[in-house]
Amino acid sequence: MGELRPDAGPRAVDQPARAGKAIRAAAKGQKPALVWLTGLPGAGKTTIATALDRELQRLGHHTYVLDGDVLRRGLNRDLGFTDADRVENIRRVAEVAALMVDAGLIVIASFISPFEVERAYARGRVQADEFLEVFVDTPLAVAEERDPKGMYKRARLGELVNFTGVDSRYEAPTAPDVRIETTTTSPEAAAEAVIAALRQLAGPDASVP
Repeated sequence: MGELRPDAGPRAVDQPARAGKAIRAAAKGQKPALVWLTGLPGAGKTTIATALDRELQRLGHHTYVLDGDVLRRGLNRDLGFTDADRVENIRRVAEVAALMVDAGLIVIASFISPFEVERAYARGRVQADEFLEVFVDTPLAVAEERDPKGMYKRARLGELVNFTGVDSRYEAPTAPDVRIETTTTSPEAAAEAVIAALRQLAGPDASVP
């Protein structure tokens, strides 16, 4: 597995401070945050991310959703699904998300992110009170039964290799900030649970309606 290092290269030089994060966040009337949704393929991450994004925008927040399928068609299209490529995939996503948080946004990242080291790296790219790990907890049998993209079936037939849950491991979070059991929780209820956690994370003086 690849190693994740946040330190800059020898030619990277810190730039003079421009408008700070606090100023950008104040202009938006919100506390920036990174909501990181992790779970098996077919767990319901994208569905919950969409519901959360819709509700936050209804409440007047400035948000952006980073989705694994979308980024793999663009920024990360050169990466495969080996352990090393998965780590690099999430490293890039974490860096993009951190820039968006610095811009004052509430970022919703929806990625399988199967390894604990990846998620720890993402957490470390923002401040402690800006990160919320959400475990979209769906049993493998349920996710495989849903199989909205037919990926599990293809993996079982050997047409896909390094598929999480079949021949590539998923390290479930042991202490997520929010756990969503999708067999008993609707996407709308999941969104409300995440917003409640964001309010608690932000504290009494921050703007998270």
